Amino acid sequence: MTGLAGLWSSEAGAANPAGPLQIVYFSKHLQWLNWEQMAETAKELGFDGLDVTVRQGGHVEPARVQEDLPKVAEIVRQAGLSIPMITAGIVDVDSPDAEAIIRTASEAGITRYRWGWFSWSDDKKVPDLSNYRATIERPSGLLIDIPDRLAQLKKRVAKLAALNEKYKVCAMYHNHSGNMVGASVWDLWVLIKDHDPRWVSSNFDVGHATVEGGLGGWVNSTRLMTPSMRGVAIKDFKWGKNAKGQWEPIWCPLGEGMVNFPAFFAMLKQANFSGPVQMHTEYPLGGVDTGAKTLNMDKAEVLATIRKDLTTLKGWMRQAQLI
Repeated sequence: MTGLAGLWSSEAGAANPAGPLQIVYFSKHLQWLNWEQMAETAKELGFDGLDVTVRQGGHVEPARVQEDLPKVAEIVRQAGLSIPMITAGIVDVDSPDAEAIIRTASEAGITRYRWGWFSWSDDKKVPDLSNYRATIERPSGLLIDIPDRLAQLKKRVAKLAALNEKYKVCAMYHNHSGNMVGASVWDLWVLIKDHDPRWVSSNFDVGHATVEGGLGGWVNSTRLMTPSMRGVAIKDFKWGKNAKGQWEPIWCPLGEGMVNFPAFFAMLKQANFSGPVQMHTEYPLGGVDTGAKTLNMDKAEVLATIRKDLTTLKGWMRQAQLI
């Protein structure tokens, strides 16, 4: 931790003094369970809370958010867990059910939602390049005026910030690797830097940040975003070749990949980070990774693997004095 002391100014995160952080589980990985079973299982595994999916095919369908989200929130809390955030399919104020989701979350005492993502073009003729696999096969000659696109997106962010302020709920943009807005992180900073982080902020995914900047890039991205960070997402990866012989990130259990979690958590400690820490299980695990409705491997093995990841995560966070 000593070597990280000069990485940023003392102002970073100063408004949010660090204390024991909550570790929540992304409910996408429990889509094979109903609401009650989801809450009971997360509690038994040792999580502090849940990040509940409020999107098509999620635990709460957007069209039923007003009826179902309060019920889910009550079930989660009755199980002894918190629900500090949801993951919604909101891109901007014009997204279907956006205001209903934000208003209902606020009324249910949920103060954050994961938001995103922007593409680099609204042109439907442009191929979908929103993930790293598509990026590998990116067609040549696809040119984008990045400054112009960011100027367009700033207007949409401003409208979303105003809506969030109305309901006192914070949108956290999740950076993903690949050819999409936020992958480089500096572009996300451009979009949100002039706004109050209570209303639009970063949900910083150190795994994706390491994919994009494996040596020093992730360090600088963390330094840049800490004042705007209101949540962090945890997953690990290593580079490997796919069936076509092309290099791509391969998600893996925590501690088996390339992400420098001890250094990252030391940085969060120094920055006084206080938001929820979300654990993801994105590597192949019986359908858990894809949000499947049924498992295709032994349930006990699935739960033991998730519990092992959580134990590893808690070890790093304990070392950094974050729990």
